[in-house]
Amino acid sequence: MTVEGGLDEPEELEPAQGSLDLADPADTWTVADWEREAAAVLRKSKRLTDEDADERVWAKLTRRTLDGIDVTPLGTPDQLIGLETSGRPTRQGDWDVRSYVDGRDAKAANEESLVDLDGGVTSLWLRVDADTDLAGLLDRVLLDLAPVVLDGADPQAFAQYVEGRELHPETNLGVPATEATAEVAKQAQRLEIRGFVVDATRVHDRGASDAQELGWSMAAAAAYLRTLTEAGLGVDEAASLVEFRYAVTDEQFPSIAKLRAARRLWARVLEMSGGAGEMRLHAVTSRPMMSKYDPWVNMLRTTVAAFAAGVGGADSVTVLPFDSPLGRPDAFGRRIARNTSHLLIDESHVAHVADPAGGSYAVEKLTDDLARAAWEVLGRLDDGGSLDTEIEATVAERERQVATRKRPITGLTEFPNLDETLPERPASDDWDDVRSYGASFEALRDEPATTAVHLATIGTVAQHTARATFASNLLAAGGIAVTQEAARVVCLAGTDAAYDEQGAEVAAELRSNGAEWVIVAGKPRDWADDSCAMGVDALDFLTRTREKLA
Repeated sequence: MTVEGGLDEPEELEPAQGSLDLADPADTWTVADWEREAAAVLRKSKRLTDEDADERVWAKLTRRTLDGIDVTPLGTPDQLIGLETSGRPTRQGDWDVRSYVDGRDAKAANEESLVDLDGGVTSLWLRVDADTDLAGLLDRVLLDLAPVVLDGADPQAFAQYVEGRELHPETNLGVPATEATAEVAKQAQRLEIRGFVVDATRVHDRGASDAQELGWSMAAAAAYLRTLTEAGLGVDEAASLVEFRYAVTDEQFPSIAKLRAARRLWARVLEMSGGAGEMRLHAVTSRPMMSKYDPWVNMLRTTVAAFAAGVGGADSVTVLPFDSPLGRPDAFGRRIARNTSHLLIDESHVAHVADPAGGSYAVEKLTDDLARAAWEVLGRLDDGGSLDTEIEATVAERERQVATRKRPITGLTEFPNLDETLPERPASDDWDDVRSYGASFEALRDEPATTAVHLATIGTVAQHTARATFASNLLAAGGIAVTQEAARVVCLAGTDAAYDEQGAEVAAELRSNGAEWVIVAGKPRDWADDSCAMGVDALDFLTRTREKLA
């Protein structure tokens, strides 16, 4: 199947029957009014000058994704002009709460699975291998009520184990779609379950962007359809046997748009293949976005990601435990993970509104932009291209943004705690193939500097606190502690006025007391050897500083 042409034309949106006009007739606010108020805030924070036009707020507040797609601060009706795609999430009601369990230790995994199921989990995603004791792993698991999605299993061994038992129809043999065979398809049909998974988290874990992840998944799915239709299955028949798996991150709106775009793309692929049908979509909170340092922050990241998954229309949502980067999660981590979905569903009622993001100008525009970008990736792959170079370029750009702290990672690149004691967890290889977004900083923290930097200040506490705090946090991000005692490397913090008046003299005094390398917190000065300020390449600066400390 060759990808040609574009995506679907957007369908006309009809107003809902009995809809209410929620606008206040007295509300006469315009975009210009918003620009004026937003500009006033930016001027207070010195991000705009008095001479800048109010409309400059768009350039200041619009951010660009790694796919080059603009995410605007405000949605406006004109963003719906020229959209090429349409479609809505198909999930109605609560999503399936799916827990991830490493099932290779059958006894431990069975205990974890039963606790999760008793705690409200509704399906299991089980990592296994050819030697896994399925009987021990699935002991007392009611397979007719709780679907299990396998990862790494021998389909034949599972089929033999469940012979004669009733299975939930969303049970999945979990064979990668790229390895699909007619034999596995027939086996799944005989068991009346699904057989295959398009697991796009595999490229996400390598560092792929959203469009690259979507494009790869559609290429894999198209190849899957080719394989099974050539083996005699119909397009709809093959489509009914597969489930898609995507990662969702704490970038809320791009994650919502990614899942909505995935459905539109799959619908288009099926249409071009002469078929139709719905998409079974499993969302997993991103592994690379999580950090092993200050792991408690992972609870916040996964909550935002799970919210995005629910709003984006995922059929199943897996929240990975906050302590997963440290090893095999404990009971507390697993409980927090499953309860995240319960709070969103039962307390926040996020699942009780069908497609809550639908109709949002900004989300509709972002969904369309992402779908079109992914379609271009699919076209390149279908022409025989490879994503390897593109992913490496994405990784390099992301690392540049992390290094300059334009993409902050709380607890790692921002507000690090050098004195924290990390929870101890049993070793696990689940993270071996994951390219963590903060990997470079984690490597520095893994081997902290053995010598501290002398933090010297000029002026009153009120005068030097801002820069002293900035410098201390920046150094801590590289595993470097600060001290008030004399040391070979010194970081001087104060105001620009204090630097002009006393900087050279203070630096000379520090050198006479043994300082060999003087850093100034702020813009470069001719009397300092190095400097650190907002926008600095933190990774490069920290590496230089550690070399001087060594």
